[in-house]
Amino acid sequence: MDVPATLDEIEAAHALREWLSPLRRVFVLTGAGISTASGIPDYRDEAGGWKRQPPVTYQAFTGDEATRRRYWARSFAGWPRFDAAAPNAAHAALAAWQGTGRVSMLLTQNVDGLHERAGSRGVVDLHGRLDTVVCLACGERTPRALLQARLADANPGWVDTVAAFAPDGDADIQRTDFSGYFVPDCLRCGGMLKPDVVFFGENVPRERVQAAHDALLASDGLLVVGSSLMVYSGFRFARMAHEAGLPIASVTLGATRADDLIALALRADCSRVLPIATA
Repeated sequence: MDVPATLDEIEAAHALREWLSPLRRVFVLTGAGISTASGIPDYRDEAGGWKRQPPVTYQAFTGDEATRRRYWARSFAGWPRFDAAAPNAAHAALAAWQGTGRVSMLLTQNVDGLHERAGSRGVVDLHGRLDTVVCLACGERTPRALLQARLADANPGWVDTVAAFAPDGDADIQRTDFSGYFVPDCLRCGGMLKPDVVFFGENVPRERVQAAHDALLASDGLLVVGSSLMVYSGFRFARMAHEAGLPIASVTLGATRADDLIALALRADCSRVLPIATA
């Protein structure tokens, strides 16, 4: 049963609608907060601090076999729930609003693919997608579902591992010995496999950043949804918008790194506010 919007949520939605009204083309940047209503946990609290240890770095994943085994064992346990997550009202609202032609670009920091599943088109996945696996040697990309099946076949004793769901398909599991966990290599060349996402310590592809930069400068404003902007790869777009003289609004439950740049900062649940504001 749907819970009616509160007075505060209605007021926030009306404020956002008024802010959006004169803007013909809006650049939308989304973060983890838009997917929490879909059951996918986020990393940060409302003050922007870490709720848990930061995710594994690219350097640790590629340089340490024990870290890589641990990553894949936990990811194997977390993937089924991550894959089963469904778009929520905020994803649906943005997809419908995009259909009016008022969204210049939908750029997401998330790796869950929920915008596309909600019907959005031309989404730029700034940090990649967790449903794809890439070989670091030959560059071949394959569906994550295929690797999940290979991991299950290679590690039958891990199939029923009890796990608590964590951000980005990770999982907290009680097992601590990962030495026997087998991680398959690329079927094409034998190279190392990695989720096709940008890890901490890894650079976002330059062409992806450039495309977003160009779209932002051709927009009338920036709307930040569900992001603290604590990670520089997202924060830079708020800084670009500010330097270009574009107005910025945000809808997120907590503080952001760009609070001093944002004209309209709404501390609200985006899944409750966006459907009203963009209707």
